[in-house]
Amino acid sequence: MASIKTLVQSQDLKSLPSEFAHFKDTQESIRTGPEVSVPVIDFSLLSSTDPDERAKVILDLGKACEEWGFFLVVNHGIPENLISALFNVCNEFFDMPEKEKLQFENKHPLYPVMVRSGTIDGNDSNQKVKLWRDYLRFFVHPEYHCPTKPKALSDIVLEYSRRTRDLAKKLLGGISQSLGLEEDYIEKAMELDSSTQIFAANYYPPCPQPELAIGIPPHTDPGLLTFLLQNGVEGLEIQNKGKWFQLTGIPGAIFVNTADQLEIMSNGKYKSVWHRAVLNNKKTRMSLVVANGPSPDTIVTPAPPLLRETPAAYGPMKYMEYVQVQRSSRLNQKPTLDQLKLH
Repeated sequence: MASIKTLVQSQDLKSLPSEFAHFKDTQESIRTGPEVSVPVIDFSLLSSTDPDERAKVILDLGKACEEWGFFLVVNHGIPENLISALFNVCNEFFDMPEKEKLQFENKHPLYPVMVRSGTIDGNDSNQKVKLWRDYLRFFVHPEYHCPTKPKALSDIVLEYSRRTRDLAKKLLGGISQSLGLEEDYIEKAMELDSSTQIFAANYYPPCPQPELAIGIPPHTDPGLLTFLLQNGVEGLEIQNKGKWFQLTGIPGAIFVNTADQLEIMSNGKYKSVWHRAVLNNKKTRMSLVVANGPSPDTIVTPAPPLLRETPAAYGPMKYMEYVQVQRSSRLNQKPTLDQLKLH
């Protein structure tokens, strides 16, 4: 099918095409949550030579993971010009003629699919209503795969993925310590040298009836930490204590959320957070996502040092098997994590 971008540009849409209607009428429709600011973590303090400064940021990191599962990272050291180039080249991809983009489409429903683009998600056999989103998604680690067009895409994503891998490793070192573990515990247990890393670009054009459609329905992420940048247009919502909130960003900062394997490894102390992408009728929103997970063959279990006084809350599963089970099930459920719960 044609991309959402093409659909929006080809006709003056006054109402939502029925195949995109997640809600029948405005009474059932999505209610955009109130705005909220999540904790801000100064990444540079993780390298501080002042032990008190470092101890405080580790404490703040643990609190953010426990209370919100979402935080903003500032002073992360990734150059502004690299982030700007990344948005520009992803825009170039979505601007390419439909025929060129289609050569990168892969409809296989399960990972590991290396390069995938299109409007319907990989689990489209279960997807009755289409999402108001075009996307591009591909593996960047432990093996690197990238579309050959636009020409600059590969080098820019390669550099960004390398830098975000370093960022993830250092943040997980701080999170490790916040759990009372050795700094390199998660790095070793999750085999981060061969970590699974996926890059995705999501493109959400203005929607004629944003309250009836959805960009991405509520879901949790399968990995350890997910990073998200957006182009200054809000639309990321998270669930906290049963209520939905719309997150407000900080220019240049990166949203980070805890994901399923971190919940398992922390034995439930750090929860994987439900989140969704909502739409608007005025501006195009773009989000750039890097999902960081354990190595594909890592069997993830609760960290044994955390089980001295508390029994294991989750059973073991190989990470790539977990991803495949989750991808083949419906996007708006959390069945795999629930399946692994022991009590």
